[in-house]
Amino acid sequence: MANGIATENIMNLNEIRQQTISVACELFEAAHPEKDDILVVGCSSSEVAKHRIGTFSSEEIGSTIFKALLEVCQKNGIFLAAQCCEHLNRALIIEKSCAKLYRLPIVNVRPQLKAGGSFATAAFNNFAAPVAVESIQANAGIDIGDTLIGMHLAPVAVPVRTATASIGSAHVVCARTRAKYIGGERACYNEALM
Repeated sequence: MANGIATENIMNLNEIRQQTISVACELFEAAHPEKDDILVVGCSSSEVAKHRIGTFSSEEIGSTIFKALLEVCQKNGIFLAAQCCEHLNRALIIEKSCAKLYRLPIVNVRPQLKAGGSFATAAFNNFAAPVAVESIQANAGIDIGDTLIGMHLAPVAVPVRTATASIGSAHVVCARTRAKYIGGERACYNEALM
């Protein structure tokens, strides 16, 4: 390891890939995303590798998780948004087509292992036309390693419990969103939006 960057492969990448796919599929089963919805993901490769967040950036782990999630998202017609680490103010890497569809202002930054993180770097290196944006309102989210994705979820976030509670050694928290309830005790609600 040099400067907090992992230089050796210490994890079973196939197991990490399978855990990632399992979490995403379980979330999609609960969240029922629609075509062109956005899944925001924050990922600490350090936590996956059983290290403290920000101390063991692994290009291999970030790439493995990104590619597994992209595969699931593409099969479901969902946009994937990769949250950068705090050094880039938790900006997001997305496909340019997503930014255009949602009219999101593009910012100029390129993530790297120690400034953006391995997951966001993998997104930038593997998306067809990657761009960075500062904020989105995602319909669902996966937080791998307690990276705090809540600021990028549309109101109202609802926790989703998955049978797969970790990826590698990283704690996993998932969420879906629902429309806000308005009105009072006499209001009726649309069950389809809950």
